[in-house]
Amino acid sequence: MKILVLGYKGMLGTDLMADLGGTHEVAGKDIEDFDITAPSECRDVVGQSGADVVINAAAYTNVDGCETDEAGSFSVNADGVKNVAMACRESGIKLVHFSTDYVFDGTKKAPYVEEDACSPINAYGRSKLKGEAYLREISDNYLLIRTSWLYGRNGRNFVGAIVERAEKTGKLEVVDDQRGSPTYTVDLAAAVRVLIEGDHRGVFHLTNRGVCTWYQFALKILEYRDMRNVSIVPIQSAQLGRCAPRPENSALSCRKFADATHRTMRFWQIALEEYMARMS
Repeated sequence: MKILVLGYKGMLGTDLMADLGGTHEVAGKDIEDFDITAPSECRDVVGQSGADVVINAAAYTNVDGCETDEAGSFSVNADGVKNVAMACRESGIKLVHFSTDYVFDGTKKAPYVEEDACSPINAYGRSKLKGEAYLREISDNYLLIRTSWLYGRNGRNFVGAIVERAEKTGKLEVVDDQRGSPTYTVDLAAAVRVLIEGDHRGVFHLTNRGVCTWYQFALKILEYRDMRNVSIVPIQSAQLGRCAPRPENSALSCRKFADATHRTMRFWQIALEEYMARMS
């Protein structure tokens, strides 16, 4: 299969290239190669690729940045998706696109399923939801994957930030009133390959198994880094004073993926332990 990965230099894109490259012919394009907000450039890049599948891993993911630059977030996360979807439709190519747990408002007590109503509470979530709407409207051959709390080897992420801050200051304050599922991009990329090779379509939630708060996530990071002497204090989100609100519960149910593929994702603690070992 011939696959084109857009945003291939990013944290997720890097692992998609590595995982898919073992069994498929994979090429990548990134921000220096084309402008996702320009329809003609998307049309050229996709049309000239000869791909069977295009994976869009390009996004504006700075949540607080999106809040202060809502127009910019919609330009990439919504209009960019529209441009890529149009280009794929014109060339008869399947499109795989990633969305976020932040399309939900966080008021549900249980993990969100694919059919739950979306009601984002920040600009990032609104821009990603608009991108989803364009994808559904334009394409009849797509795979829409919602995921959450990503970390991986290539790019800044929560795990690296916690380790860096702990080493520098010896003390941490981490929010304990937001719940979700940390997701290792290596595991996500492998699951995406399963869905592509099985020719699955529609909406799927994909995260590592299990739910925790950011505080609980940070505790495990320190444990696996053998930094238990670091002082860590749980705090409320309001104490951070961030401009973008976050949902209290953004855990996603991956039962649909398990039912469709007869596979399950690893528990987040196991995936994190492997990642921390590689970091060391």
